[in-house]
Amino acid sequence: MSDHSERDLLRELFPETARELFGSGAGATVPTLGLYPVADGRMALVSGGHLSELEPLEQKGTKAAHCDLCHVTRSRSEAGVFRVRATERTTLYLTLCLNTEHCQRRAGKQGLEALAERVLSRVAVGREE
Repeated sequence: MSDHSERDLLRELFPETARELFGSGAGATVPTLGLYPVADGRMALVSGGHLSELEPLEQKGTKAAHCDLCHVTRSRSEAGVFRVRATERTTLYLTLCLNTEHCQRRAGKQGLEALAERVLSRVAVGREE
């Protein structure tokens, strides 16, 4: 999470506002990629100009869970199940570590890109329908 500053997020999600505030510096073209915690336990998956919101589901069961991002098996207290609505009738479920900073480090850039591709491609297909 420390890889992206507020300035980076503004430049990626609100380019016109960022140009007004910071000018059009050379760093303005760096794409944003990451998984960020937001309000109420939700997560935001950001890849370039695309954003997808992951909604947490209630913890059930006591068995270990396998993280879809870093591919590490975690206890139920360390992993959560999240829902992403691609369309009105299509939902994608993901299991992710609750400590996203360490999870992203373990997964690396390729892992984040793969997860973003998997999630955002389904959301994009849903928007076309």
